[in-house]
Amino acid sequence: MAVLTEEQSMLRDSARTWTQEKSPVSAFRKMRDAGAPFGYDTAAFAEMAQMGWTGVIVPEAYGGSDFGYLGLGMILEETGRTLTASPILSSALAAASAIVLGGTEPQKQAWLPKIASGEIVATLAVDEGAHHAPSKVALEATKSADGYSLSGAKTFVLEGMAAALFVVSARTSGESGDEQGISLFLVPADAKGVSRKALKLADSRGAARVDFDNVAVGAEALLGEEGAGWALLEKTLDRARAGLAAEMLGSALQAFETTLDYLKTRVQFGQVIGSFQALQHRAAKMFTDLELTRSCVEAALTAIDNDSPDVPELVSLAKAKAGDTLHLVSNEMVQMHGGIGMTDAHDAGLYLKRARAAEAAFGGQSYHRDRYARLQGY
Repeated sequence: MAVLTEEQSMLRDSARTWTQEKSPVSAFRKMRDAGAPFGYDTAAFAEMAQMGWTGVIVPEAYGGSDFGYLGLGMILEETGRTLTASPILSSALAAASAIVLGGTEPQKQAWLPKIASGEIVATLAVDEGAHHAPSKVALEATKSADGYSLSGAKTFVLEGMAAALFVVSARTSGESGDEQGISLFLVPADAKGVSRKALKLADSRGAARVDFDNVAVGAEALLGEEGAGWALLEKTLDRARAGLAAEMLGSALQAFETTLDYLKTRVQFGQVIGSFQALQHRAAKMFTDLELTRSCVEAALTAIDNDSPDVPELVSLAKAKAGDTLHLVSNEMVQMHGGIGMTDAHDAGLYLKRARAAEAAFGGQSYHRDRYARLQGY
């Protein structure tokens, strides 16, 4: 477990207080039932921005606090506990990382202050199929006289309906599946030829299919080097994966604590069900898995902050472990609550649905186990 600085502990505690008081699970349920167009409460997101959460990894020169990925992970863990829906992960972490890591000075000046202030939402537009496969890019970027023309489609773009800016992976050479020939572009959502369609996900969060029909962008829209965007894309995705793993840890922790409270109070056959040894064993299994998951998640976030060479391995380990743990705990939450756990009136179903969507985002358990093995030389 990472040793937090006093500032990191204060950030975590303030995030916990705000989410529990201002954004409990009941707030998510209310947002879902109201059919919020973007899949999150815009007023709540504005409050997050005012607290500086949208600028945690952005350098101070561009309006952020440069507080690091472990710090942002602390925030995401707390939002995960209460299922708080927001573009923090997509915009303030994933898209911001792409620009911080690969942007030119003019690109950073143009976009980072707006992301850090919450003025705009930005997001990654990477996947083109049902499964996470970042190298399978078919969207074409054809060179033109004064820039590029983009044609193709991206799907399951998180916060795709709310975004004002897309970080788009496109192919400038090679075939789908090749790591060489991938380029990244900054494309404003209002660019001519960009259209989007809202997708309904099990967890009621915001996502979209985004189509690019001969979208013309200038040469200044290229993020990083032409045809050499794979390394930047992987670095960006690893940061998004680690942040999502932190959020998943928070969801699993709260699901476990809620279930534990139920085991301590629910009486069956004249006994508290927590006294049944079979349920005690299942609870112990969840507890040990949660402790292991925290170690994996915090190790990945710390490695990113330290720019360690083993970031990819640690991130895939964290995402796979968080996926396994949240899958288990969300299942057990429903089962141990019995009949009430099967109803929409109880929060168990909300945690289960979020678990399944989060597992799939940025690569599921099988994707990351395979990637970890390859990185280890197997």
